[in-house]
Amino acid sequence: MNEELVSESGHSHMGILNEKRILLGVCGSVAAFKAVALASQLNQAGAEVTTILTKDAARFVTPLSFTSVTQRPAYVDLYTPDPGRILHVALAEEADLLAVIPATANTLARMAQGLSDDLLACTYLSTRAPVLVAPAMDGGMYTNAATQASLATLRDSGVHVVEPLEGRAASGLVAKGRMPEVDALIAEIRTVLGRNGPLAGKTVVVTAGGTQEPLDPVRYIGNRSSGKMGFALAEAARDCGARVVLIQAATTAPPPLGMTTVSVTTAAEMQAAVNEHAAQADALIMAGAVADYRPETARSQKTKRTGDPLAIRLVENEDILAGVPRTLVKVGFAAETDDVLRNAEKKLTSKGADLIFANDVSRPDSGFGADTNQVVVLSNARPPEPLPLMAKSEVAAVILERVSGLVRERSEK
Repeated sequence: MNEELVSESGHSHMGILNEKRILLGVCGSVAAFKAVALASQLNQAGAEVTTILTKDAARFVTPLSFTSVTQRPAYVDLYTPDPGRILHVALAEEADLLAVIPATANTLARMAQGLSDDLLACTYLSTRAPVLVAPAMDGGMYTNAATQASLATLRDSGVHVVEPLEGRAASGLVAKGRMPEVDALIAEIRTVLGRNGPLAGKTVVVTAGGTQEPLDPVRYIGNRSSGKMGFALAEAARDCGARVVLIQAATTAPPPLGMTTVSVTTAAEMQAAVNEHAAQADALIMAGAVADYRPETARSQKTKRTGDPLAIRLVENEDILAGVPRTLVKVGFAAETDDVLRNAEKKLTSKGADLIFANDVSRPDSGFGADTNQVVVLSNARPPEPLPLMAKSEVAAVILERVSGLVRERSEK
């Protein structure tokens, strides 16, 4: 295992950014200050970040700021001496990604027209790496037909455009043109880096969080699921190039970005969402903690204290994973507190799953809410395989490696 990294959701993991060589192009926009924070987080995630600033960008932020947070060079001048090589050609050839963040209307126009009058423009024309741009400008400039024409040209040439947000600009105008926050930018970068991954062109449905079964308008029966494992799996699937549909019940953190998110509350709602989206999917990973039982009836008014015992009749919820056809790869989890292996083996059979990942949730380092997990892998093809204690994001990487192989095998039949 390589060293642990940090995902955009703040969890350590073996990430797609590790050792990736990212060229960060920074243009003259008020939003340039966000590029410093972005460079810092990319560096913390293991990426090698080299920065190219336009001369106007250097009026807002200094090259020293980027060198300080990346421990790598930050260039401005096209004619910077670089003995033994042509600077823009070398930078272009070494890059795994060129990300222009923020991208001004001026730079977008020059890129679209193929101008080569500064280091960033020359590097863009020279690189064969994927290119991402995040426009940031006043709303009137963004919606102007000339800017939209530049973006259309860049999209047609394969450039990934990060849509700006609607918000307050430096001018005070509230309109579309505000650059997204750093977490969203990192999600976009990871999506571009992973778009040719082992699950490119495939759809993966992931469930996360715990369902809540209402007793009355105030109370519910639930569980302690945090959603962390499901979120890590959704991120890992996205980084493998998949189109991800995240079906999210109650969680303790916001969901990861760069995917379709469907919010549900009850087991019945999760079942309906799974059935809808799994019909067009290549794999289903049921990491969500689905309540096995629900109240037979939910009261329409809040239940009042009477001083007498309260009896609640519970009925079983349907088994969501078992009801999904075996035309797609089915992955389940067995969160157990006793006889972990035996109970997991029963679920492998009863649910018709391809893989079951079992863990003992009574352990503090492997239970609900923990950032780590220790699982046993069960399948019909090999004996149970215990994995060491790892960050949940590392467990997710192992799971997606197995899922990718099964999806590939099934598509070749």
